Amino acid sequence: MSRLDLNTFMQMKQRGEKIAVLTAYDVSFAGLFEQAGVEVLLVGDSLGMVIQGQASTRPVSLADMVYHGQAVARGSQQGYIVVDMPYNTYQTTTETVENARVLVGQAGAQMVKLEGGREQLEAINALVAASIPVCGHLGLLPQSVTTPDGYRVQGRDAASAERILEDAVLLEQAGIGMLVLECVPAGLAKRISQRLLIPVIGIGAGVDCDGQVLVCYDMLGISGGHKARFVHNFLAGQDSIEAAVRAYVKAVKDARYPAVEHTYQ
Repeated sequence: MSRLDLNTFMQMKQRGEKIAVLTAYDVSFAGLFEQAGVEVLLVGDSLGMVIQGQASTRPVSLADMVYHGQAVARGSQQGYIVVDMPYNTYQTTTETVENARVLVGQAGAQMVKLEGGREQLEAINALVAASIPVCGHLGLLPQSVTTPDGYRVQGRDAASAERILEDAVLLEQAGIGMLVLECVPAGLAKRISQRLLIPVIGIGAGVDCDGQVLVCYDMLGISGGHKARFVHNFLAGQDSIEAAVRAYVKAVKDARYPAVEHTYQ
């Protein structure tokens, strides 16, 4: 069985078919998510908080990402695997390409994800030149957050919204194949999704993105601490984790999630 590829998601966007994404960190969940219809498995550095108990994603190492990426790759057969480049691993073009090659060669990544806009163009250009598929990440950038009150909606004023839109266009022109938009107003996310040819995956970015992603523990209602507005517990009312995941996938596909109550205006 061959894995899904980026062309699959380009075609889904063109057809208006939503893309279901979840974070995954281990063999068991990777296999279950894939069986339940999740198409993209994001090995997120969110593991620093939900698995390691860190205060932010910053302490996560490249070795951590390799370990969890390998586990996810072993547990899945068809899902498209995206692996985060952790904090401080894409500071220079040389180390960016070297570290990305580790994630592709050892962690099973089909695509690597890094955070930031125009300031990351040099890194993205180097990755594209090295034939490494790249996913961008705009809006709220978790690796830049150092305090709990730093998790705020981005792009609410006209100037910052325009900058995010401009960054999205610049990243696409540089050659990224997918974009994650986190915690931005739904109207802005809609503009970006309509403007770009590549798939735009939202998390707290409204229903008009081409797909949705959640941290799997948030989706199952088992993460502690403050719950962001866009989080919904899909396990509530279900009799199994697989049923919860299937409910999430169906809600994404039917454009019922995120609903108005999960959306920033």
